[in-house]
Amino acid sequence: MSDPTQLPSQPRRVVIENVTPEVDRGRYAVKRIAGDVLRVEADVFADGHGLIACHLYYKRDEAAEWLSVAMEEQIDLRWRGEFELDEPGTYVYRLEAWLDHFASWRRDLEKRIAAGQDVALELRGGALMLREAAAAAPEDAAKNLRQRADVLEGGDWAINVRTALALDAELTSLMQRYAPREPLTAYDCGQRVVAERERARFGAWYELFPRSTSPIRGKHGSFETTIDWLPYVSQMGFDVLYLPPVHPIGHTNRKGPNNTPQSGPNDLGSPWAIGDETGGHKALHPDLGTLDDFRRLIQAARGQDMEVAMDFALQCSPDHPYVTEHPQWFKHRPDGTIRYAENPPKRYEDIYPIDFDTDDWQTLWQELLGVVCFWAGEGVRIFRVDNPHTKPFAFWEWLIANVKQTYPDTIFLAEAFTKPQTMYQLAKLGFTQSYTYFTWRNQKWDLTQYFEELTQGEPKEFFRPNLWPNTPDILHEYLQTGGRPAFVARLILAATLSAAYGIYGPPFELCVADPREPGSEEYLHSEKYELRHWDVTAEQSLKDVIARVNRARREHPALQRNDTLRFLELPNDNLIAYMKTSADDEDIVIIVVNLDPRNTQSGHVRVPLSQLGLPYDTPYVVHDLLDDAHYTWTNEWNYVELNPRVMPAHILHLRRSPLRDGIV
Repeated sequence: MSDPTQLPSQPRRVVIENVTPEVDRGRYAVKRIAGDVLRVEADVFADGHGLIACHLYYKRDEAAEWLSVAMEEQIDLRWRGEFELDEPGTYVYRLEAWLDHFASWRRDLEKRIAAGQDVALELRGGALMLREAAAAAPEDAAKNLRQRADVLEGGDWAINVRTALALDAELTSLMQRYAPREPLTAYDCGQRVVAERERARFGAWYELFPRSTSPIRGKHGSFETTIDWLPYVSQMGFDVLYLPPVHPIGHTNRKGPNNTPQSGPNDLGSPWAIGDETGGHKALHPDLGTLDDFRRLIQAARGQDMEVAMDFALQCSPDHPYVTEHPQWFKHRPDGTIRYAENPPKRYEDIYPIDFDTDDWQTLWQELLGVVCFWAGEGVRIFRVDNPHTKPFAFWEWLIANVKQTYPDTIFLAEAFTKPQTMYQLAKLGFTQSYTYFTWRNQKWDLTQYFEELTQGEPKEFFRPNLWPNTPDILHEYLQTGGRPAFVARLILAATLSAAYGIYGPPFELCVADPREPGSEEYLHSEKYELRHWDVTAEQSLKDVIARVNRARREHPALQRNDTLRFLELPNDNLIAYMKTSADDEDIVIIVVNLDPRNTQSGHVRVPLSQLGLPYDTPYVVHDLLDDAHYTWTNEWNYVELNPRVMPAHILHLRRSPLRDGIV
């Protein structure tokens, strides 16, 4: 901090503050998608009455030359400039502002002329500014400025010619380019924006255990049988097939069905207990297939317009090769034995957590980087990271940055259910997307408050939510007790509140709702510990509803972003309504969801017509994308009624074109 008692080298006249977007004053990158326009705003003001000029400078991080755009004052000293993120990569940007003495002189000259005052002396003062600018301009421009200065100074030129030249637009343009910019105020805290591919923002994930994909009940599935599932998953409209760990599973302390501490000879254990004598994190479970089989799965998924996401879990079974090759990477008890994972009173005897406090941490970090790069080299570009909040922040920032140096299109999803500050920090460090508290937000006030924070508060610049109504670890009470309507409601909330969402299937589309015991969020006969056989042709399946929801997401740009989410007035706490629009406001989608899975609920929803630029006195049509129904609405307040046993939600596309003669 500078000492205010000391004379400054150059007095600062202009202040730049409250710059948006930025994250922690430039410490971390803002997140956007390639093709987005980055709008930069700031409060810019100065002492006195002089006019201000403010420019936004930007470039690709690796480029040598800065580009610039003049920022414009909007209202109340708030200035705005923008530039396009035309391709993926990292961009840097900064602001510069200065007192524009020529513009101030020109403004005052116009006032003096309008008042009929003698401006001869003022014109001579302007000539001095032109000559000062000429001193720093290229020769052609300098010659032009000097010639104009000669005219302004007088000589044989008539006063009307001199004033016309002083107010000439070409002269203004020259002075904007070459006039001195002193004293200059620069705002440069290292602001960065990372532009990523579209999947970083928009996508529908489907979680599937490959070992449960066999068509024969009781038989272990494989990558080959998983390939057979791809058309089913694709027909529902999913973009990402997420696989829990597909590595060898340890034998020591293997868990049995329903997470029992004892296992039988035929029990498979948890895929998260990684490693046995056949290999560790760079190996595949032998029963699933070979590396060639895995490559065929990746290629087959691409053929269905899907990507395969892998689980990256930094833990080992007692049989993992790391345990014998690098025992220093694990915590030891006083008796010399390795400490297994615990979250008292829970105990995970089948897992050894990695000790990131080891003195050999540099070798450990390099090895784990090698694991991610190994699978990235095989074509995997999406990783769901298990419990990243229990590992050092510095590790993740380093690992993600290094992976993206070689594989810049890689996406990392943080599975961290912890304090908001910790979840936000992981996102700032480079995680592309993040799990959220959505699963536990089931009331209107809670959902509204939470998603206003995520989409309108500070987290919107760096935190991308990926919403999951269920996971292999989480079967919420709302789903346990609400029946099919609860599953549909949570599906639609997840798929429309956020551009990225996922389900753990097939339990979700089959409405599996049996907990291990009352009060538990664990599934009965959890797929984490045993094979399951799923009849996806069952009558109660939600696959058709899911397909309609995902089709709406793909066809409507409004549902492919989060920044335009706005909650709507609807005076019934059992009904929640919100709206999304596309970047150009041309695509408008209104969602209304009945949060009560047992009873019909009704009310009037307010459509903000003035905000949308629609007239109050003209009927308009909303088209329900779930059941293809059309409704004619008038004015702002319109009636909705939702029977959860029929369909607990509307996804309404609002047509901008007016209704003519009652014809839809």
